[in-house]
Amino acid sequence: MEFDVIVVGGGPAGLSAAIRLRQQAIAAGNDEFMVCVVEKGSEFGAHILSGAVIEPRALDELIPDWKEKGAPLNVPAIEDRVYMLGSETKATKLMDSVVPALMHNDGNYIVSLGNVVRWLAEQAEELEVMMFPGFPAADILYNDDGSVKGILTGDMGVAADGEEKPSFEPGYELLAKYTIFSEGSRGHLGKRLISRFGLDNDSDPQHYGIGLKELWDIDPAKHEEGVVLHGSGWPLSDTGSSGGWWLYHAENNQVSFGMVIDLSYSNPYMSPFDEMQ
Repeated sequence: MEFDVIVVGGGPAGLSAAIRLRQQAIAAGNDEFMVCVVEKGSEFGAHILSGAVIEPRALDELIPDWKEKGAPLNVPAIEDRVYMLGSETKATKLMDSVVPALMHNDGNYIVSLGNVVRWLAEQAEELEVMMFPGFPAADILYNDDGSVKGILTGDMGVAADGEEKPSFEPGYELLAKYTIFSEGSRGHLGKRLISRFGLDNDSDPQHYGIGLKELWDIDPAKHEEGVVLHGSGWPLSDTGSSGGWWLYHAENNQVSFGMVIDLSYSNPYMSPFDEMQ
């Protein structure tokens, strides 16, 4: 199948790219300009697990009437609290004047990023973007001159032992003038492209961390919709590691709780999940 542009990965970046391309094509009177998005998840948003605080500036530019279109940005951030934990029982709340500007969330929204992505997928469909959920991109296809000409989707109906089931279908070759890779920071195709084309030459090493997250239903009496909490210190400071945590009070008496730990810790017995608990 041939397209003008293929987007690999149906997250916020991939869907935004597809939407913008179709907007520009329609504005230029080129309704035949074909864009497709390939997403490995069974539905758009299935692999987006983040409870997030997002800045709406890019959405204002992409879809200015997003409020009228029902975008799921329902909880404005109303207060920031940043704590340094000293122990299991002691904490210091930092004054706003010493909190970095990037941690002030005035004008931002607490969201389920999965719901935001589902909504973006609806906007892309309205613009007649071809949407292919449930199709993982398995390999990259190249032209004779070495440039990318598209992707190969994975075979369907393969048993755990590698044998073909009765429902077997071979992967599809999806070809395009341009292919946009939006797989995320550890995308397997992206890693191949970085190696093949030396995209990391003269660059600092990528910085990685371990992120853990839970979604809590809490007592309504303890819920403070719109409050954003961040912090660091204990318990990671007791283990010789570094990182931080968050608590985002979202809608429906839910709280997104999580911790990110740098991979530079030296104690091989440190358990990030247990430290989070």
